[in-house]
Amino acid sequence: MILNKTSLIALFILISVIGVNAQTSKKLPKVAAKKLSTDSLKKKAAQDTTKKNTLKDYKTLLKKAKTVNGIFKVHQVETDYYFEIPLRLMDKDFLVVNKISSVPMAINEAGVNKGMNYENKVIRFHPNILAKTVWVKTIVPQVESPAGDAITQSVKDNFVGSVIESFKIEAYSPDSSAIVIKVNKVFDGTEKSFNDVFTNIGLGTSPKPSLSAIEHIKSFPQNVVVRSLMSTSVTEGQSTIAISVAVTTNILLLPETPMKPRFADNRVGYFSTPRWYFSDAQQKLETRELITKWKLEPKPADRARYLKGELVEPAKPIVFYIDPSTPKQWRSYIIDGIHDWQKAFEAAGFKNAIQAKLVTDSADFDGDDIRYSVVTYAASPKSNAMGPAVVDPRSGEILESDVIWWHNVMTSLQYWMRVQTGIIDSGARKNNFSVEQMGHAIRFVSSHEIGHTLGLKHNMGASVAYPVDSLRSPAYTSKMGGTAPSIMDYARFNYVAQPEDQVTNITPQIGVYDKYAIAWGYRWLDTQDPRKELETQKEWIKAHENDPLYHYGEQQSTIVDPRAQSEDLGDNAMKASEYGLKNLKRLVPQILNWAAEPGDSYYQAGKLYMATVWQWNTYADHVMANIGGYYLEHPVAGDGKKAYTPVPKAIQVEAMNYLKKELFNLPEWLFKPALLSSTFAIKDTPLGPFEYGPYNLKREQQSSLMYNLVADDRLLRLLEMETIYGKDNVYTVTELLREIRETSFKQTLKGKSLSLDERMTQQNYVDVLLVSADKLMEKVNKKSLQPLVKNNLPELCDLTPRAFQDNTAVKGDELRNIHVSSMTRTSDVASAKRGELIKILTLLEKNKTNGDEETRSHYMDLMLRIRQSLKIN
Repeated sequence: MILNKTSLIALFILISVIGVNAQTSKKLPKVAAKKLSTDSLKKKAAQDTTKKNTLKDYKTLLKKAKTVNGIFKVHQVETDYYFEIPLRLMDKDFLVVNKISSVPMAINEAGVNKGMNYENKVIRFHPNILAKTVWVKTIVPQVESPAGDAITQSVKDNFVGSVIESFKIEAYSPDSSAIVIKVNKVFDGTEKSFNDVFTNIGLGTSPKPSLSAIEHIKSFPQNVVVRSLMSTSVTEGQSTIAISVAVTTNILLLPETPMKPRFADNRVGYFSTPRWYFSDAQQKLETRELITKWKLEPKPADRARYLKGELVEPAKPIVFYIDPSTPKQWRSYIIDGIHDWQKAFEAAGFKNAIQAKLVTDSADFDGDDIRYSVVTYAASPKSNAMGPAVVDPRSGEILESDVIWWHNVMTSLQYWMRVQTGIIDSGARKNNFSVEQMGHAIRFVSSHEIGHTLGLKHNMGASVAYPVDSLRSPAYTSKMGGTAPSIMDYARFNYVAQPEDQVTNITPQIGVYDKYAIAWGYRWLDTQDPRKELETQKEWIKAHENDPLYHYGEQQSTIVDPRAQSEDLGDNAMKASEYGLKNLKRLVPQILNWAAEPGDSYYQAGKLYMATVWQWNTYADHVMANIGGYYLEHPVAGDGKKAYTPVPKAIQVEAMNYLKKELFNLPEWLFKPALLSSTFAIKDTPLGPFEYGPYNLKREQQSSLMYNLVADDRLLRLLEMETIYGKDNVYTVTELLREIRETSFKQTLKGKSLSLDERMTQQNYVDVLLVSADKLMEKVNKKSLQPLVKNNLPELCDLTPRAFQDNTAVKGDELRNIHVSSMTRTSDVASAKRGELIKILTLLEKNKTNGDEETRSHYMDLMLRIRQSLKIN
């Protein structure tokens, strides 16, 4: 091996470090190098009188203290706080959980609110007796190995914890069974080892200790709760904003014996946590994902009955408390949404498994205590909700969950119902709904978010199980329930049903898939080894593997599988969208009547109009996903399924025909002068309401959809299928571009003058080709390689209608994607797009003298743009 200069320097440093460590280790007594038992620690503390004489006297130190008993004794001496940690708890696993408790307006508007969990870590307190300190180590408890295996020592050596904090031992308890440490620095902003709030919420600043302080500390049987006020300042431009945030830190003792985990299967949608298993018998590392779930078990006395199929109550049910700040009229609907999961848990063999309680004066409840799960109501302009869980990473056990419920989520519900179902439901038309109407929608959102707190991910592929025409059937929708077999889909409300159908069951509900998923994850099996459950889990899946009602479709970062989309309904996007358009056509003439009472401005009408335009956009988006789409599955040997199946050519042609009618010839009914004379489409922004002129709105909507239609990823996916199946058997890039060109330049081919909208369509098509062709020639970004699966921890549910989303709208947990984009500039996409521009240029050259003056100027402009981009003289 030849070493260069850099390697030699590195080697020298390494040798030096090893030498120093070796010398240091020789000086340390052996007792400091090995884990001390509780008895030996007590003995050492009692015998080492020299050490004790250097410490403070316990009674003198805490003479004026106010003491709270709990897992640790917490002593307060004026503004100083001390933990008295029993030696028996040293080197035990604790989970530090940090949450927001109160926020100022500056970050409230950004969606940072009370109840949000922003940082968790597993720690251990470790006594360093010689140094008279207690070290805090953080560990990643992802690795497991059998106690008797030789490799276990290597596991211990290669996955050690890292020291993040050190506390001076101030005193020992009178019986030497506990150590007293002063903890101010990790909770008052001096150190960020336990709580780095401003980094974790994205501000990137540090607390100002002089403006930060501990507000109070409580101690409970299993945890300590610390509430602090953290202050900082953020400078934007020439303005500096002061920000003070109250944060709550829970230090929770994890169970001595972790819950028996259940291994994940990507055919059932659960959040998961990774686990690595090492053993001597292996030929490679065993990697698993553990589903996140509550520990639901039958009581020992009921286990025989349970195994016979009787419903029994769990030893410890799941209990949610309703935040007292929740408006009274909505509490019962939120509770109903929680209780709706009872029927799902009955499928797992448990009755009364999930409960909801109001907080009364007599309730045994403390909102800061992590042992309580709370539906927290946030007064905020954000219109979202989320259902995160606090998980024991050693087992996947959900220890606590909170639903964060933003007040303005009702705004989203109102616009969805008005735009999607106002035509068939007279109660969903005016600016203010009845309590019953809004409460029914709140119940649905409550159920969806509780589903996340139970461990379930979004199932964006559920809604495809219902035939489109069945959504028009009162009998079918009443029997099956709502709009999809899973409430974990973003299926929203039934926009397919027509007024004459008399369908009334139009809201998402807990369905067949939800019951199946809960049973799959929660049914108790009388085994101790999760591996012994695998065959049973697979059999449960096999029993329904060909039934679309039980299909799980992962949420996608880029829509590859058109069956797993947000906001769609039914098994045919074209047919569903056609029905949706019929209702939008009925809606547009009613906007002014529904949204503007006599004497009102047309502001609300303008916002409803914007929501209508974006609903039209959404339908086009759903359809477009079929072009270049694949049906994605997770096949296993023997089930006969394919991992990647191109959307059949006939369906892609059907999708293109829809777009030719709706996208390339923008609908006149959506831009009626009678409406536009009173209001333009309106979107709220930080600078106030923006009113979008119809020509501008048309250009933006059409351009964005066209750009998506000819996106590199889509064309590359078409090429992938052509590679596998041959161009005669799939929809091709050539066919797609030819159809767009012939549709966009239909009047040009006839030698006719063009209307303003027709000129706009041609300009948009040429522009998206020019922009994307130019980008193809840019240097390939080495960071473009994306993993197939991203972090799958619970994230914010995106409940904001597309009409009101900003560019940074959260899109939820983005998961499966197919990587096709590396080296795009050397693919057929580049030649296809440039070839298309040459074809258009040739067509324009032939027709540059045809049409009226505006048409001829338009042609000249397009020719100049193409020549300039392609560097043609």
